[in-house]
Amino acid sequence: MKYMIMMFGGMGETLQDRSPEWISDMQKLLMGLDAELRESGELVDSQKLMDPAAAKTVRYVASKAAPTDGPFAEVKESLAGYWIIEATEQRALEIASTVVDFIEFPMEVRQLMDQPPEM
Repeated sequence: MKYMIMMFGGMGETLQDRSPEWISDMQKLLMGLDAELRESGELVDSQKLMDPAAAKTVRYVASKAAPTDGPFAEVKESLAGYWIIEATEQRALEIASTVVDFIEFPMEVRQLMDQPPEM
């Protein structure tokens, strides 16, 4: 099965109360996990996203789509990056739990739609 593991939060506001050591340790954790997933062959794709301040939002305004510079969702709700892995649901939840235990922000694990459900 393929799963998308999504990390939420923004680089600025989310990290403003964290020490430089914590930020360094978080980066080591994420890079180590990324390397582990690559080496195991579980990784399909992973990307980090720019801070939400660089995003555009497209909304339906006055009977048509209108791109804007905001307002945005709260930073803590913004998608910061993701992994797509090929593994069991249990493994996907294990990966997300490892990160959540450290960063203390939620992650979402979602099976890709073109995959049959696990039995």
